[in-house]
Amino acid sequence: MPGRSSSNSGSTGFISFSGVESALSSLKNFQSCIDSGMDTVSSVAFDLVETQTEVSSEYSMDKAMVEFVITNRELNHYVMAVQSAINHVKEEQPDKIPDLKLLVEEKFLALQSKNSDADFQNNEKFVQFKQQLKELKKQSAALQSPGLLNGSTAAGTTEPRLPGRKPCPPPHSGLRMADGSSSLPATY
Repeated sequence: MPGRSSSNSGSTGFISFSGVESALSSLKNFQSCIDSGMDTVSSVAFDLVETQTEVSSEYSMDKAMVEFVITNRELNHYVMAVQSAINHVKEEQPDKIPDLKLLVEEKFLALQSKNSDADFQNNEKFVQFKQQLKELKKQSAALQSPGLLNGSTAAGTTEPRLPGRKPCPPPHSGLRMADGSSSLPATY
């Protein structure tokens, strides 16, 4: 049967990894789902800041982004562990076929043991999310400063502000480029 070793577990024989490689390909395709989830979380978090929604909602978006980064890291480690196990068996051609599941688990745990907070700083989407969130908070704080009363301008807006009312967001403030950056100039 393709993808299986000979009928005796642990005996010598030909191993076809086509089934495993096909499954790995499917796992790699899941990466786009993680990327889409990160994009969605970013968009929602930015909208929450722009509409001055509760900080707890923004915190939830930050936690969701962290979960996506962790899931992404674990997926990458698992794929690397499986590929490493396959390469080990192909290169070594051992007399006795090793327990592939155990070999993958060992390699996965070795990769996971190297996890650190630096992994978050190496994730481009996470870093971009944090930077854009920080910039939006600065812009939002500038729009809400107490010196801005009726007819005052801030960052190019001339929206009158009534006491107790939130300012209207600038036109097209929710537009984002394909790379996730704001379509507005940085000085807006």
